[in-house]
Amino acid sequence: MDKFKKGFAFIFFMLAGIVLGAFLAIVCENQPYVYWMSWGKDLGIESFSVDLYVIKFSLGLMVHATISQIVTILIALIAFAKIGKSI
Repeated sequence: MDKFKKGFAFIFFMLAGIVLGAFLAIVCENQPYVYWMSWGKDLGIESFSVDLYVIKFSLGLMVHATISQIVTILIALIAFAKIGKSI
């Protein structure tokens, strides 16, 4: 049960960091001194399709990472490290 709590807490902190970072990037997009927080790149594999006439499937994975997401994920990892000890 203890592993479940730590795993759940880790996933919660990571998702919170990703969502808060994306929100922060949207908010900072047109602000004069913090516009650089919304700068990001797309990482991953473009989708490709395989058509076998009977079955057609597509596969791909893209992640848009911004500076604000990286910062908030690092903050979430630090917070988890401090809080995770007491769980």
